[in-house]
Amino acid sequence: MILIAMGVSGAGKSLIGEMLAARLGCTYTDGDAFHSVANKEKMHHGIPLTDDDRWPWLGTIRAAIEEKQRAGETAVFTCSSLKRSYRDVLRGTDTDVRFVYLKGSFEMLRDRLNTRKDHFFDPSLLRSQLDTLEEPGPDEAIVVGIELTPEQIVEHVVRTLGLAG
Repeated sequence: MILIAMGVSGAGKSLIGEMLAARLGCTYTDGDAFHSVANKEKMHHGIPLTDDDRWPWLGTIRAAIEEKQRAGETAVFTCSSLKRSYRDVLRGTDTDVRFVYLKGSFEMLRDRLNTRKDHFFDPSLLRSQLDTLEEPGPDEAIVVGIELTPEQIVEHVVRTLGLAG
């Protein structure tokens, strides 16, 4: 099984991804690590990424997912996965790739971004990400509100997947 924690910047993808991986006893990979230097520079300077910027990035993450699958490993990734078409690339035709959508209000996300240190993402891009976001429904992702504690979020995901015990 491959889990992808998704949502806009500030939703807590990295923390939840790390916690899910620890809970499941598997590897964690942050999708941001696959961004090109050019993409990181654009975001650092408050320039929104385009689809043309994102397709190679998504393809690289998909290749990493396939590598984990070939090895028979469970793994957790993070990726904003803002559009359904992006999620389709990451999912491919696999039934074992599951998304966890971390959903939050603009105000909560903005507050989190404004207190975050040492990250390349310019908080002014939040509105652009929210405008781009095509929210997944329960048919496409496990949807969980970020007003819950990280522990509650992880517990909700694990129970929804039927892995609690």
